[in-house]
Amino acid sequence: MFDASNNPKPEKFPPYQARFARAKPLVAVVGLNEGTVISDFVIPFGVMARSNVADVVSVSVMPGPVKMQPLTFELQSTIADFDKAHPEGADYLFVPAVENFSDPNLIKWVKAQGAKGCTVISICYGALVVAKTGLFDGHRATSHYSNEEMRAKLFPKVNWQKNIRYVADGKVASSAGVSASMPTSIALVEAIAGQAKAAEVARDVGIGDWSSKHNSDAFQSDPGNVDMPGPGRNPTPQVTLGIPVKAGDDEIALALTAESYSRTGNTMAYAVAASKAPLRLAHGLVLLPDLVEGGPTKVDRTLAPLEAHQATRALDIALADINKTYGPKAARNVALFMEYPGLIK
Repeated sequence: MFDASNNPKPEKFPPYQARFARAKPLVAVVGLNEGTVISDFVIPFGVMARSNVADVVSVSVMPGPVKMQPLTFELQSTIADFDKAHPEGADYLFVPAVENFSDPNLIKWVKAQGAKGCTVISICYGALVVAKTGLFDGHRATSHYSNEEMRAKLFPKVNWQKNIRYVADGKVASSAGVSASMPTSIALVEAIAGQAKAAEVARDVGIGDWSSKHNSDAFQSDPGNVDMPGPGRNPTPQVTLGIPVKAGDDEIALALTAESYSRTGNTMAYAVAASKAPLRLAHGLVLLPDLVEGGPTKVDRTLAPLEAHQATRALDIALADINKTYGPKAARNVALFMEYPGLIK
């Protein structure tokens, strides 16, 4: 089923109801080791962790590093360890886009969390994982504009929505494209701790509005989509780019920077640090650096150090540099994919 309405009614997450005598809700963000979309994972983690309204745990499907193209992270737990520590389940689970939305271990765990009463929230293409579990059946849901036909065909029992930033329907929720993960996460902060706290966190990360209002059609119908880089169409990266990183850097700023340049289709970004030792970022994620500053492997360009203030400014900074360095078409393509309204009028 597909609903093409403009969804004028604003979405709201149901107010948090405490369970299991927890002082704070327990939020899990899960990643698939062989491939997870970096901003889809890091933005919900970063927003929820910095808000301090929940206990937030990063979870990998299997032991070992998690590749979030183009960077690599060590997460705090595995799904097996999480189940041992929290047999009653999480209160909220974020499911980002992953390389294989049919991964059986991921699907089984997401479905099990839903059966335990957890509210399951998909980000972008993560909706395909949740749809595979059956948790969306009979509910409203949304995803990235580029998969509209596919999701309607594969999962006809879902009441798919378009032209909306996020949908909250009972114990399931979902978001549109990449940039929608920020307002979706702020909306959850509001459900847990109220509007004033949500506004505080929104100011901290640099956004003024977290409503569900959104027009995906403006991105899908843009002429730039005709030759936007995509699966099977990306040229071999021509430029190597160094992103300077250090302990305590902001996760969101790093993720938005790394993804923006990677989405140009011709740039390969690397995390460059003082050593190859794992780096603990601002709110608990651990980054595995790719290159050592001054080491034998050189990059073509090195960016300025990340700015910690208002992390979402990192996307504007990256798009401005992409526009200057690679041209307005490259910057527009990135904005189109990320459903970011800054360059789309």
